[in-house]
Amino acid sequence: MRVCKHASRADQNGTPILMDIRRLKSFIVIVDSGSITRAADLLHIAQPALSQQLAALEEHFGHKLLIRSQQGVSMTDAGQAVYRHAQIILRQMEQAQADASAAGNSLAGRVSVGLVPFSSAATLSVDLLAETRKRHPGILLHLTESVGQTYSQMIMNGRLEMALLHGTGPIKGVRFEPILSEEFFLVAHRDFAIEADVKPVPVNALDGIPLLLPPTYNFVRRAVDTAFTRTRTNLKVVAEVEIVRTLARAVGSGLGATIMPKAIADRIVLESSEPLIRRLVSPRIEETLSLCVSDQNPLSEPALAVRDILLELTARLKS
Repeated sequence: MRVCKHASRADQNGTPILMDIRRLKSFIVIVDSGSITRAADLLHIAQPALSQQLAALEEHFGHKLLIRSQQGVSMTDAGQAVYRHAQIILRQMEQAQADASAAGNSLAGRVSVGLVPFSSAATLSVDLLAETRKRHPGILLHLTESVGQTYSQMIMNGRLEMALLHGTGPIKGVRFEPILSEEFFLVAHRDFAIEADVKPVPVNALDGIPLLLPPTYNFVRRAVDTAFTRTRTNLKVVAEVEIVRTLARAVGSGLGATIMPKAIADRIVLESSEPLIRRLVSPRIEETLSLCVSDQNPLSEPALAVRDILLELTARLKS
């Protein structure tokens, strides 16, 4: 309703300022691409015309939305607020179109879901696609397994509607629903002389063993770093790998061992043609997997349906 109110405002010549969807879309593309020049290429419009759209948007809101520099553009506080609402408005418009097209039929619309890599969540993508397609063929599912962006921030900005991620919060603007606790396992080639046993391997027994792990900003790496620090054990990371398939091949080739959540450890063992050892570690390393949604914007009907499927699939991981 605020959009309609502002849209009736007139400029100095008495011409109505139209707060149209096109400007909001353009603003999002500028922010996401990080450059007005790149955004103009993506939108297939002239850069001066795009700059005019941005200027009209800033005039409409009465605030500067972007700061330009040689490195590109960055959002002001006002720009962040407009970006968040623009994402919500455009999603609502898309949902309205989908609802109108599917009136009287099945659920339809676009639903965006983030599945954190190197976790049980990452193993659910195909099942989630299959079940959603089977039950609600009108829903367009958008899945992402990004390692370079913070899912909670993407939910607050309206770029994602929900995500399976690690942690329990609190983070202002999002709500966490703990789903399950993931135990971490050591996976190593038998050449490392680690015996196959049901007993956990003491962390201090891994002193100096070459390990293949994600970079330090990854939750797996942080959990492993903490465990080694607390036990005053030397953590020897010989390579940082963010691709599960590459990690599996490297471990299978004996280039190093790794410590991963159970679902990823199982996948590495399953995909390897080499004899691998999989053992729990002690003290136990574990992280909580939570379903994260906005605490300000309610989920659409299609998103609620996808959420139900996601909860069903994660429930199976507990068994």
